[in-house]
Amino acid sequence: MTKGEHTSEVRVRFAPSPTGFFHIGSARTALFNWLYARHCGGKFILRIEDTDRQRNTEESLRVLFEGMKWLGLDWDEGPEKGGNHAPYFQSERGAIYEDYLQRLFRSGHAYRRDGAVWFRVSGKPAIIHDEIRGDVVRLEEKDFVIVRSDGSPVFHFVNVVDDIAMGITHVIRGEDHLSNSSKHVELFQAFAVAAPKFAHIPLILKTVGSGKMSKRDQGALIEDYQRREFLPEAVRNYLCLLGWSPKEDREILPIGEIISLFELQQISKNNARFDEKKLTHMNGEYLRALPVDQFVERCRSALGSSGLSGAVSDDYFREVMAVCQEKIRNLETLGDFCGYFFRDRFPFDEKAMEKLFQGRDALERIDEFLKAIQSQPAGEFSGESLENLVGSLAESMGVKTGDYIHPVRFALSGKTVGPSFYHLLKVLGKERVEHRLRTFLGGFTTRDQ
Repeated sequence: MTKGEHTSEVRVRFAPSPTGFFHIGSARTALFNWLYARHCGGKFILRIEDTDRQRNTEESLRVLFEGMKWLGLDWDEGPEKGGNHAPYFQSERGAIYEDYLQRLFRSGHAYRRDGAVWFRVSGKPAIIHDEIRGDVVRLEEKDFVIVRSDGSPVFHFVNVVDDIAMGITHVIRGEDHLSNSSKHVELFQAFAVAAPKFAHIPLILKTVGSGKMSKRDQGALIEDYQRREFLPEAVRNYLCLLGWSPKEDREILPIGEIISLFELQQISKNNARFDEKKLTHMNGEYLRALPVDQFVERCRSALGSSGLSGAVSDDYFREVMAVCQEKIRNLETLGDFCGYFFRDRFPFDEKAMEKLFQGRDALERIDEFLKAIQSQPAGEFSGESLENLVGSLAESMGVKTGDYIHPVRFALSGKTVGPSFYHLLKVLGKERVEHRLRTFLGGFTTRDQ
């Protein structure tokens, strides 16, 4: 028995083919392997199946490595880390495959036909115990190719060889690989090595329909969430819930708690449906839970080259972000959500304007509010004093406070929704509020003439 063919330590692996993108299904497979390794105090191995020279590129590897690091999925052995079972690229393991192939020839389990190398199956049914699905009976009836006529090894062969050589104890992979298990068990038996424990996790279905989520479906690529400024902690937490759930149906959990709770037997047999709305909601929950200073820094990074953050003082920028934190769900939309805090010229929602200002009432409310705040000392332009002012004004005019809040918010921001109205006023400041309201009313006066 060669080195690595037996170990009591839990050793799992993620073995992707670098093809230019990092699919959410692959990320979930990597995550479940990583979680189990961390739960058991074992090792998480990254192994690269790069035998397809035409599809595998340095750029593809960069996308894969950056995506895994972004999600916090650090590997214990593999590229950039090394380890006792190197090399970790299949393209560099040719001598190892040749050695194992000769073992099959010597034992009579392999033979040549039509230029290819075939594996001779036993013809006996295999009972495969799956940690999620229980006992599964599979029968591999026909011999199959393990080395093509051009000399390139087939996935089934190198997959099993690498699992043996690297001492893999648990194979956690997608349900679509369950059909391959009989071939792999036959190969393990031919090498006189006990097969690792299998755990076939449910597929991820696209948002609409019954099909498996593909790279072409909306939200399928991890790099899209990186680009769109999602929090990696939120994406990782959501991926944990695609096929696994903790007790009491909790959803937002720190990763340390997920690691402590994660058991293969808790993984569902049912396919998981991807829901980007739920992911976005979860992202918002994570954003709201960030300490203000961290949130501000994330916002500054997200706004990047927009020029918004550089146009104001650090104190003002922090004030704006602090009042926006409660409502923002995605940093991708941050510039649109709060751009009016930084620029006096901003777009107006035309449909909302038409609805709000069908008659003159809303304009009159803005004018009344403007006149009321003009007597307000700048030093008392606070949330509490402004709330009292609007309440008193509404009572004296016999209207609701919302009759002031909605048109004034719109005049100041061009939007019908946003952060707390009174905080919005306070952050903008008395001078800017008065200027914008006069400008807005002046625009309507010009239209009427």
